[in-house]
Amino acid sequence: MRVLLERSAPALIGILFLAAWEAAVRYWQVPPYVLPGPLRIAATLWTDGPSLFGSLLVTLRITAAALAAAALLGGGLALLFARSRVLEASLFPYAVALQVTPIVAIAPLIIIWVKDTFAALLFCAWLAAFFPIVANTTTGLNSADRNLVELFRLYGASPWQTLRLLRLPSALPYFLAGLRISGGLALIGAVVAEFVAGTGGAETGLAFRILESGYRLQIPRLFAALVMLSVTGILIYAALAALSRFLFRRWHDSALPGDQ
Repeated sequence: MRVLLERSAPALIGILFLAAWEAAVRYWQVPPYVLPGPLRIAATLWTDGPSLFGSLLVTLRITAAALAAAALLGGGLALLFARSRVLEASLFPYAVALQVTPIVAIAPLIIIWVKDTFAALLFCAWLAAFFPIVANTTTGLNSADRNLVELFRLYGASPWQTLRLLRLPSALPYFLAGLRISGGLALIGAVVAEFVAGTGGAETGLAFRILESGYRLQIPRLFAALVMLSVTGILIYAALAALSRFLFRRWHDSALPGDQ
């Protein structure tokens, strides 16, 4: 009973919130161009969903490419950091600088400098997703059990064997944790870049549809696009979390039941 309550509690809270929202909009007769109710948003999502879905696919393509690039480059750079502390001390501060620099501030410059629109949007989304993977993976590679490291050294293991058999398995949970964080950040970076670029035409991302709906005071359509983005972000996180559980289901403590 307790487990059922814990699993259903988020849905119940969401339903209560949506019901209160709909009741407040109807009671105070709020115009839909100011704040539409959930039922109006759902109806708009049903009617305009097919056209918005095409734009969502454009945004998802940028997000997926940025996340893949962040995973490859971030993981590779973390491996270099683990091999050389001098290299880590030299380059890690610049990775931090990229992380703390607001993307919305540098996105216009990137779009001006990079002539290809898709490449510019991809670079902006990559900047948002890059740092968590580098930081988490570096921490994981450096967090291997010191006693086991000494044991490997005692038995004459080469640095490559130590990396492959000890450090990489130890770093995998950290890498996947960074990947889960970066999944949402890549989507945010893609949306911010699309806002700045303001690209229209056939290859229009969902962020431009949000801007377009706001300019035309089509607020229910704007909220429908926001719902699609939110659900997409949740699905990305859920998919990466499921990947983590699948990889860890037999050997890592985070995926084992509490009584094991």
